[in-house]
Amino acid sequence: MLEFLNTYLLTLLIFLPLVGAVAILFVRGKDEARWVALGTTIVTFALSLLLLATFNWSGGGSYRYSDAGGIVQMVTRVNWIPSFNIHYLIGMDGLSFPLVLLSTFICVLACLASWNIDKMTKGYFALFLLLETGILGVFLSLDFFLFYVFFEVSLLPMYFLIGIWGGPRKEYAAIKFFLYTLAGSMGLLIVMIGMYLYTGTFDLIEMAGPAMQAKLAETPGFITASIGYAMPVGQIFFLLAMLGFLIKVPAVPFHTWLPDAHVEAPTPISMILAALLLKMGGYGIFRIAYPLFPDAAKHMWLLIAIIGVVSIIYGAFCAMAQTDFKKLVAYSSVSHMGYVVLGAAMMTTASFNGALFMMIAHGITSAAMFFIVGVIYERAHHRDLARFGGLATTMPVYAGFSTVAMFANLGLPGLCGFIGEIMVLLGTFQAARSGGILISGGYATSTTIYVLAVIACFGVILTAAYMLWSIQRLFFGPEKPEYKAFPDVGAREIAVLTPLTIMAILLGVVPSLMFFMFTDNTVAAVLALFPKL
Repeated sequence: MLEFLNTYLLTLLIFLPLVGAVAILFVRGKDEARWVALGTTIVTFALSLLLLATFNWSGGGSYRYSDAGGIVQMVTRVNWIPSFNIHYLIGMDGLSFPLVLLSTFICVLACLASWNIDKMTKGYFALFLLLETGILGVFLSLDFFLFYVFFEVSLLPMYFLIGIWGGPRKEYAAIKFFLYTLAGSMGLLIVMIGMYLYTGTFDLIEMAGPAMQAKLAETPGFITASIGYAMPVGQIFFLLAMLGFLIKVPAVPFHTWLPDAHVEAPTPISMILAALLLKMGGYGIFRIAYPLFPDAAKHMWLLIAIIGVVSIIYGAFCAMAQTDFKKLVAYSSVSHMGYVVLGAAMMTTASFNGALFMMIAHGITSAAMFFIVGVIYERAHHRDLARFGGLATTMPVYAGFSTVAMFANLGLPGLCGFIGEIMVLLGTFQAARSGGILISGGYATSTTIYVLAVIACFGVILTAAYMLWSIQRLFFGPEKPEYKAFPDVGAREIAVLTPLTIMAILLGVVPSLMFFMFTDNTVAAVLALFPKL
C-alpha cells in the first residue's frame, strides 16, 4: 500500500479535480454539479492528508539540492517530450507539502462558500476544479516546463471565474489580472528557455546543483553599453524570474491588479485568489528564483528587501484609507505578502522559515477575511464600512468569528499571523547583527539592514490600526435599524468559518508542531546553496 501511495498519490492529487471537472460536464442539474464538486474537493483533501503517513520526517532521501539534507520525496519521473529532455517530474518536500495541504483545505471551504452560485453553475464548478488542478500542479512540479504549464493553466480558469461571475466591473478586472500575470509569465518563459539552453535540462533540482551553477557562473555577461557594466546572465535571469513572481505575489509596484480583481471577484474566488494564487508567487521565489540563482540573489538582496519593505508599509497605508471592506482586505494582502518578500531577501534561517510560515498563515486569515466580507455583503448588499455599526448585537456569532480572524490578521500573539511576522523581523535583525552575511561588494552595511527592519516593524502597528478601526466601525456603536433584521451566520457559513478559526488558533499556539517540522530541512538545504561572499 505504501509503495502504491509513493508512486501514484501525488498524481492522483493533481488530476482528481480535473476528473471531477469533466464529470460535472455530464451531470444534469445544478445540485448534482455542486455535490460532485464538493465530493471531489473532499476526496482530494483526504488524499492530501495521506501525505502525513508517507512524509519522511527525518528529511532523508537521495534527491536533494545539496548535501545539507535530503529534500524531495515521492518523486515520479516519466519521459514526456524526450527530444527536449522534458519530463513529467513531480515530487514533494518541506516547501510544497504545507502548501498542498493548504490548497486542498481551502478548496473544500471555497466550494462550500460557492453553494449559492446560481449562474451557469456547471461551468463555474468545472472551472473551479480545473483551477485546483493547476494550483496543485504548480506546487508539486519539479520540471521547469511542467511548472510553467501548470502556472499558465491556473491563469485561464481564474480569468473566466472573475470575468463571468464577478461584479459590475468584472471584465476590466479580469483583463487586468490576465495581462499583468501574462506579462510576468513572459519573463518566466525567457528564463525557462534560457536555462534549458545553458544547462540542457528542465529538472529544477538538477539546475540548482553545483555543476549547473558552475556552468552558469562561467557564462559571459551582457554588456550594458551606457555604463560599460557586464551583467552576468544569472543576474538577468534572476531579475526576470523575480519579475514574474513579484507580480503574482503581488509586490509594489506590480500590485495594482489585485484590488480590482478582489473587489470584482465572487467571494469564493477571492478566497482562492488570496489564499492560494498569491502563494504561487512566493513559492516560485523559493523554488526557482533563489535556488537557481543564489549568487544573483546575494548580490541583489537590497533591491528585493526594499520592495518587500515598501509593500509592507504602502499596502498598510492603502488599507487604512479604504472604506470598502473588501478593498481594505485586498490591500492588507499586499502588506502581508511584503513580509514574504522581505524574508526571502534576508536569507537567514529565521527569515526563510518566517516567510514560508507567513504564506500559510496568510492563506488561513485571508480566506477567513474575504468570506467574512462576503457574509455581510450578502445581507447588506454593500461593503461601505462607514455605513455599518452595532453588528455585535445584531449578529453576535458573526462578530465572534470576525474578531478572531481580524486579530489573527493583525498579528496578535497566540494566533497564526503573529508567528510569520515576528520570525521575518527577527531574521532581519539577525542578518544585521551577524555583521556581513548579506554584505556583497562593500556597498551595504548592517546599518542598512537595521533601518529596513525598523521600517518594517511599523507595518505591524499600521496593521493593528486599520484592523481595530474596522472592528470598531463594524461591530460597535448603536444598532442601526436597517440591520436589525439581519440573520446571524447559518450552518453553511459556520461550517466554513469554524475550520479556519481552529487553524488560526492552532498555528498560533503550536507553530513548531504544525509547520516547522516540515520546513527545517528544506530551508537548510536551500540556504546551503548560497555562496559565502
